[in-house]
Order: sequence, then structure tokens, then C-alpha cells
Amino acid sequence: MMDMDQDSRKRLCFADGRRKVDYVLVYHYRKRSSVRGSPSQHRLSIISNGSYPLGVEEKDQEGGKDEPAEVVVDVGPPDPADGEKIMIREEFEGNLKDAGLEIEHDKENKAHGHAFIRLHAPWQVLSREAEFLKIKVPTKKSYELREEKGLAATMNEVWRKLNQPFQPKVPHQEQEHSRTKYGAFYKYQPVDLIRKYFGEKIGLYFAWLGVYTQLLIPASVVGIIVFFYGWATVETNIPSQEMCDEDQNFTMCPLCDRACDYWHLSTACGTARASHLFDNPATVFFAIFMSLWAAMFLEHWKRRQISLNYSWDLTGMEEEEEHPRPKYETILLQKRQRKKKNKKNKNEVVTLNVFLPSQTGHEKLTWRDRLPGYLINISSILFMFGVTCSAVFSVIIYRITISALMAMSPDPEVKSNVRVTVTATAVIINLVVILILDEIYGMVAAWLTELEIPKTETNFEERLILKAFLLKFMNAYAPIFYVAFFKGRFAGRPGDYVYVFNDYRMEECAPGGCLIELCIQLSIIMLGKQLIQNNIFEIGIPKLKKLCRTLKDKERAPKEIVEQPGRRQQWHLDYDLEPFDGLTPEYMEMIIQFGFVSLFVASFPLAPLFALLNNVIEIRLDAKKFVTELRRPDAIRAKDIGIWYNILSGLGKFSVIINAFVISFTSDFIPRLVYQYMYSETGTMHGFINHTLSYFNVSNFKPGTVPSITSLGKDITFCRYKDYREPPWSTEPYQFSKQYWSVLAARLGFVILFQNLVITMSMLVAWVIPDVPKNISEQLKKEKTLLVDVFLNEEKEKLQLIQSFRGFDSPGASPHARQVCFSL
Repeated sequence: MMDMDQDSRKRLCFADGRRKVDYVLVYHYRKRSSVRGSPSQHRLSIISNGSYPLGVEEKDQEGGKDEPAEVVVDVGPPDPADGEKIMIREEFEGNLKDAGLEIEHDKENKAHGHAFIRLHAPWQVLSREAEFLKIKVPTKKSYELREEKGLAATMNEVWRKLNQPFQPKVPHQEQEHSRTKYGAFYKYQPVDLIRKYFGEKIGLYFAWLGVYTQLLIPASVVGIIVFFYGWATVETNIPSQEMCDEDQNFTMCPLCDRACDYWHLSTACGTARASHLFDNPATVFFAIFMSLWAAMFLEHWKRRQISLNYSWDLTGMEEEEEHPRPKYETILLQKRQRKKKNKKNKNEVVTLNVFLPSQTGHEKLTWRDRLPGYLINISSILFMFGVTCSAVFSVIIYRITISALMAMSPDPEVKSNVRVTVTATAVIINLVVILILDEIYGMVAAWLTELEIPKTETNFEERLILKAFLLKFMNAYAPIFYVAFFKGRFAGRPGDYVYVFNDYRMEECAPGGCLIELCIQLSIIMLGKQLIQNNIFEIGIPKLKKLCRTLKDKERAPKEIVEQPGRRQQWHLDYDLEPFDGLTPEYMEMIIQFGFVSLFVASFPLAPLFALLNNVIEIRLDAKKFVTELRRPDAIRAKDIGIWYNILSGLGKFSVIINAFVISFTSDFIPRLVYQYMYSETGTMHGFINHTLSYFNVSNFKPGTVPSITSLGKDITFCRYKDYREPPWSTEPYQFSKQYWSVLAARLGFVILFQNLVITMSMLVAWVIPDVPKNISEQLKKEKTLLVDVFLNEEKEKLQLIQSFRGFDSPGASPHARQVCFSL
């Protein structure tokens, strides 16, 4: 598509081939009639393109003969705002020139289209801005650090050699650690080059993503070990053996009214064995490990961030006062104009002053100005929460309805696969709803943030991130929270079930417990979001938007436009790329994934492994997207990842609470401990299944709820159900038993113990790991010492010079000495 006859360097330069194009501005212009002739004949209606002074003939840049300049005559724009846009654009370009930038324009064409303005920043302008930004001159090579000796030096050398194959090796890069090509998938990212090309803000994102992915490796290894421990001990697990033992002959109560039959617990053997893979004693250890892992990840990132701040000269960066957003200034202007209008209506003498955007710093919007936006925000967010809960409730109704309908089917194969079919289809529906609502919530969050009228771009971004995170967090985790903490808790008991719409019973957990269903729900939603939203959408949506934009431009353009693809320059190609919308979507998908990894990891130990595999692909997809699919974003200096660190820290603390409740109330870990140490006669797990099943007298079924057809015989007097309740022959039948209260007390006690233990260990980890690496602190000390020495030497030289002046001015000084002084 580019003109390959030109040198590759000249294609990125001005027409002179020397000045580099640093920035490109683009605007859309309308077709205007043109005549050839002397510019002086049309002096009043001429609009120059700004490249050359009016009335001067333009010389062909190819070296051909001089031709008269093409005069563009504005015969009256169809849109009255066109003239104002031209004036604003010319004023803007004049301000750019006043700032020292150099400008080159395209030649105006006769058709509608886009005009490109190239900007070049001379060295003097860059130097001036570097002074404003307080970019330091490197002083790191002016001193040497003390070399380590002994065991520490040996370990560092071994680690350096082991780590060497993973270091990025970039061609044409004269650095100590760069020797060959970069591109192997197992190497670290060249974050320094990313920072140089995209700026510190995007460089920090890729550095953070690299640290997160790197630390997922030990979490994945431990998760695999926990999973294989459950797989290795499933044959020796006594509760699973008792549930699969057909000789036990546990006759269970029907799962639905009328259509469902009594059933044997041994038919749920597969579910019980699968549940043990994730619900075993190693799960508690893994939950504690992952809580400490989250704290270690945050501490490690702080150290990495400080190292990058030092190497990128950001340690002395100061927060500058940001310029207000244009919309904020516009609303202030409208407010001021309304005040002036009100004063005029009161027949007061008003002195009209020119209102400039720079004057808005003395004024600000009050809470009365923002009150409507805040009210709409609160009501809209609550409404979105209601929509999410309604979606979850709709899926619950779907599960209940389909379960009842399939249970009425005369086909025995359909009846046997009720739970598998309903669970799989319901989770897929949940996933589709989550993906759809995610896109809607992203647009809603942006609209709500605009209503708040934030003053600066930083405030706008932080408020947008907070709202988008709340909405997407609720959307992604609401179905998982339901399965973990609500499903089966309010279903009632035989003879006293809770009904929805007076016909359908609330659903209960699987015979193996709710943890296996939580694992299925979490794994499908997590893998589905990563595969569809994070990967397919990552590639497909930018290409689809580019195609739609190209088709729209072709439809909008007149038919007489003749493209010359052979002459297209690099800025034309770059303009066809997708605009950069910020890092919020990139961070958001990783933060939601971090929640999957940390919050409910007790139910799915393989979550870190799947997150690791996704991130290995994600880093490369992001790199490809930033380089080939998106326009190059503006370079923005930043010292940290901003509000995302606070969200990560909050998720890490919240994960301690969630994992504690998952282990206590969703898994059977606590009931097993209580039985083994309080109720077991042998001190083992033998008899645990019988201990957790209560009795129900089938004569106490409500009329119309008894199974219409039974294949287990008509002599069934009692059926069993999973709960801790008094038997029907007790003085208080079907009331909660003493075992129930013992287990409940143990659950609450474990939650308190787990939280305090993990929080204490997390604080210990944060205290043990220093925020500033030792080598960075030593380098900072050396630099301070070096700077002090420089200042002292300068002061010493000044003092000596002053003393020499005084010595030359003394009466005893010779005339020759005075002459030498003045020559100096």
C-alpha cells in the first residue's frame, strides 16, 4: 500500500526528507469548488491550506516546473459551522507554531476526504519540555556499587545464568543484555522498549501483566499438586466409598413432587468421587496458600514498580495540576453565561469580560450542579444490580422448570441425565448473559461518568474504572455467589419445601454437595470469558470495527474520488487502524480473572493454571493489537498503575473472607472434622454419610406431592435427606438437631480462625518483603552522595574564584595579575 520507491526513513519524514514526523493531526473536509488563476482575483474568498503564503506560486516538489497555485474558492459552505471550524483549526495551528512545533500540510484535494497535518518537534522544544518534566541526566555510570561476595554472589551468579535464556534479545539494540533476536514465546518482555515506544503508562501495564503471569507459575504448580492429591486419594476416601456402597441402601426422598421417584444414594457415586477431587483436606492448605500468594504478588509488584520508577527516571516525578476537561470548561462557561443573563434580566449593570478556559481554575462546579448526575448514577447502578439479580433469578427459574419437565418424561434416559443437562445448559446461558451485559455495562459506566462531570481526565478515569468494576464484578460473580452461598440453603425439607410461583420447588444441591457445582460454574464461566471475551473478541472486534469504518467511509465518499493506493503514506495507513480507547478494558479483564483465581480458588484449584495459559496468549495478543491493530496512543508518564492497585488489594483481602466461607459452609470439611472428633465411635470417618442424613416419614408428605409411580416398592416408610434434623419419632420432629448447632458453631469458629491466621501471615509477608529492593536503595544513596559532592565542588570553586578576585583587587597585587583576572 505504501510507495516503495521512497526510502523507508523518508516516508516517515517531512517533504524535505530530514525532519521526522512526530505527530499527525487529521480532520475531515468538505468538497469546495476550485478555480485556477491569480490568487489576487479572489482575495476575499480564498482559504489557504496554511502550507504556503497566499499569492505565492507553489513549486512542484518533484523538481518539475512551477505551476500556479490552486486557489480554493469557498462558494458558501452548506454547513454554517464549517467556517467556524476552519477559524478554530487555524487558531489551533497558530498556537502550535507559537509553542515551537513545525507543521506540514497536505495539498488540498478536490474531493471530500481526510486532511493530514504532520508535526515535528525540534530538539529545542524537546529539551524545554524535558526541563519542565524534570527528566534527569543519567548519573548511574558515575559510581560503582560494592560487589557482593561469598554465598550471595554465587547464588546471584547462578540465578543470572539460569535466567539468561529468558531475557529478551533485541536486534540493533546496543545494550549489555541484548545480543540476538527477540520473539521466542518463553522470553521476558522488553518492557524498556515498550516504554520508549508507548510511554510509561502502557509500559507499566505490560510490566504488571508480566509479573502477574510470572507469579501464576508457582500457584499453578501448587494447584496441580492439590488436584492430583485428590485424584490419588479418591479410592481411599471413606465418605465416597460409603456413598458408592450399594449395600448401604440409603433410600433418598424424591427430588421433585409427583413426577420424581425415590432413589438410592449409590446412584450419585460419580458425583461424590468427582467432588472429592476438589473437596479434600489439601483444599484448606491451598486456600491459605493462595491468600498469601495474593499478598506476595502485591508486594512483589511494589518492588518491581519502584525498580521501574528508578530505571525510567520517575522517582522525582511530581504530580502536576491537570488542565480541566473540555466538557467541564463548557459547563462552567454555560453556568457563567446563565448568571450574566440573570443579572441582565434584573436590570443590573454588568461588565462583560472575555471568558477563557484558563480562568476556570478559580471556579468550580458545586454539589448542586452535580446532584442530578449523582442521583442518576445511584439509581442507575442499583437498577443494573437489579438487572443482574433478575438474570440470575431467571436462570434459576429455568433450572427449576426444565428439571421438573425432564423428570416427567417417560424416557428413562432423559430422567437419568436431568442434573447434567440442566447444569450444563444453565451455565452456558449464564455465560452468554454475562458476555452481553458486560458490553452493556461498559457503555453505561461511561455514560454515568460523563453525568458526574469530573474535572480532570484522571478523575474521569478513576470514576469510570470504579463504576465499570462494580457493575462487571456483580455481573461476573453473581451466579457463582448464588451457587456458593444460597443454593440449597432455602429449599426447605421434605413435607415443608419452599416453592416458586406455588408450583416449583427451590432447587437443592447435588448429593455430593454444592462444591462440585460451584467448581463447574466457576470453570465454565472463567474459561468461557477467557476464550470468547479475552481472546476471540480481542482479535475479532478491532478487525470488525475497522471493516465497518472502511465501508462507512466508502458509502459517505463521493463516487468521483479516485484513490491512489500506491501513493499512500504511513499516516494514511495508521489512520485506518482502530482508535486507542485506553487501558481500562485490558486491566478490567485481568482484574476479573484475578478474582476468579483468588476468590473461589478453594473450589477450583486448577484456576491458576488456566489463568496462566490464558495470560501467555493474552500478552502476545495485546502486543499484536497495540502494534498492528490500534493507532499509536499518546505517551503518558505515570509512576504506578493507579486505582487498579487499590482494587487488587481489596480483592486480596476479600478473597480471605470468601475462601473462609466457601470452606466452612459450601464444602463438607467442617462437618467431617466435627464428626471425626465429636461423634465418631472409632475416631475415623466410618459412618459419616449416615450421620449427615436425616429421616422423614413418607406419610407426612403433603397431599399431591407423593411420587405417583415408584419402582422401589410400596413398602417404603422412611426416606432420607441431607440435613441435621430430629427424626420423626423424636419429641420435636424435624427440628434442627444438636449436631446442626455443633457444626454451625464449628463453621463460624473456623471462619474467624482462618481470617485471623491468613491476615496475620499476610501482614508478616508484607513486613518481611521490603518495598524498595536493596540494590535500588544503595543506588539512590550513591546518587545522593554524588550530587552532594557535585554541589560541594561547585561551591568550593565559586569560593576560590571569589577569593582570587579579592586577592587581585588588593593593593599589593601586581598589574599583571589584574590583567590576567580580567582576561579570565
